[in-house]
Amino acid sequence: MLHTYRKTATIQAEQFDGSIDMMREYGIVANPDALHDPEAPLYTMNTKEGEMIVYKGDWIATGIDGEHWAIAPEIFEKTYERYD
Repeated sequence: MLHTYRKTATIQAEQFDGSIDMMREYGIVANPDALHDPEAPLYTMNTKEGEMIVYKGDWIATGIDGEHWAIAPEIFEKTYERYD
């Protein structure tokens, strides 16, 4: 039987602005291939699942174990709401 579930854990997140400070904080690296290949991603970061492409404007989430991952803005807005 199909059941409906919702997430019970909260996350912390901030929107990636491309700054050096945020790159250092979350281990985001600029891709040197992007200088020569317009199709190459500008930024990447390592996650538990492997290397992930990050775009300016993505939300960088921090999970309950301190892990980080990127979430596209349109997915973030549909999935999360602010909880203070």
